[in-house]
Amino acid sequence: MLKQQLKYQPNTAHLFERIAHRPWAIFLDSGRPKSEYGRFDILVADPFVTISTIESDVEVLPRVRTEIIQNGLKTISHEDPFAILNRLLASYQAEQSNNLPFAGGAVGYFSYDLARQLEHLPMLAQKDLSVPHMMVGIYDWAVLVDHQEQTACLVSHGFQQSTHDHWQSLCDLFDKPTALANAEIKLRVDFSLTSAVTSNMSFSQYSLAFQAVKNYITKGDCYQVNLAQRFSARASGDGWLAYQKLREISPAPFMAYMDFGFLQVLSGSPERFLQVIGSHVETRPIKGTRPRSDDLMQDRKLASDLQSSIKDQAENLMIVDLLRNDISKNCKIGSVQANKLFQLQSFANVHHLVSIITGRLAVGKTAIDLLRGCFPGGSITGAPKLRAMQIIEALEPHRRGVYCGAIGYIGFDGNMDSNIAIRTAVYSVAADGEGEISFYSGGGIVADSDLEKEYAETLDKASSLLKTMQYFQR
Repeated sequence: MLKQQLKYQPNTAHLFERIAHRPWAIFLDSGRPKSEYGRFDILVADPFVTISTIESDVEVLPRVRTEIIQNGLKTISHEDPFAILNRLLASYQAEQSNNLPFAGGAVGYFSYDLARQLEHLPMLAQKDLSVPHMMVGIYDWAVLVDHQEQTACLVSHGFQQSTHDHWQSLCDLFDKPTALANAEIKLRVDFSLTSAVTSNMSFSQYSLAFQAVKNYITKGDCYQVNLAQRFSARASGDGWLAYQKLREISPAPFMAYMDFGFLQVLSGSPERFLQVIGSHVETRPIKGTRPRSDDLMQDRKLASDLQSSIKDQAENLMIVDLLRNDISKNCKIGSVQANKLFQLQSFANVHHLVSIITGRLAVGKTAIDLLRGCFPGGSITGAPKLRAMQIIEALEPHRRGVYCGAIGYIGFDGNMDSNIAIRTAVYSVAADGEGEISFYSGGGIVADSDLEKEYAETLDKASSLLKTMQYFQR
């Protein structure tokens, strides 16, 4: 393994700026130094393989076209995207590295709509954004920042000859930033909104969808449905600047910034989806929310109310049961268990209830098999999952895209970590520099949900992104 120690910096954003202009630059961000939960940051750019999956509309099950560019050569496949990724990673296998969560492998996003390749869903919601279902790069090197040990290093398994050829220049880039890199940072165009932020659902439209969910529950179609509204605005400039403001306003342990050129993803997620270390599997679903308050006594009261809420615990338990079933598909029989239930975690804008479920990956199964078997995460669909997704398709005006999919890495060593892509904005940029930024916020509706409270919860969850957008409003 190639490894070079680098100077530790508490704010990894300064380190990422040295590669932020490079193709497919991605920053998996623990939110440090402000977030108390995260530990590792991962920085990558210049993948030697890129995988982009685009949907083609056909009857019943949409067919996808996956474009794979490997060392400059393009191939097209209509195979299951998860199978493509599994096969590509199988070509590069490495031993696990002590104290290094990632030393190269796949990094990217899996959009919520990738589930259309796994389930037969109606095609009712409007598809108004041209967002690929999956964008994943395979990277031969990465920068790892460990905030607990206060160390940083450049690492690679050295599968590509180009990594060996350019290793010294990579080391110099991070230890001795060049004048060229600094100049490119200064050339960034200020980010700004060029319109007001609007929602795709008025309160009256949300209330109609809310009542429809309650009717489905009453009829016995489902127990819980995650209903979301989308906020959007016209924008221009560099999304990296918006992301830096988001991480300042609302640090979270599973944040991410991804720049694919025409598309930038800004994620402030607090929720782990799936983690695999060796054969150990973990998921941490979030269900149950209260807003934060600047008044200390009121804030504590809100947290206490959440912890003692029978409704929120029941809502959380529904998703725990769903996820236990999902991860059991690829785990050893009898290994799946809920270790902790209804743990309070407090973030910049909300309190949440978080549960922890663990298992052991079955022999012959990979992290990608696990991801496919659990996709999309049950905490942002509802229960039962398929029926909840069908209802979401009928009631939400637009396709979700990246929102409620997953962002993360799968290493050459087989390890994986991923978030649920909530608190996540997608910024699509046209050739003339004008673009649109959009983000969703939702919550689980159950039999005893209250309309005004559920609607207010969507605004509470969106508050950090709304505050970020307000900062850039002209």
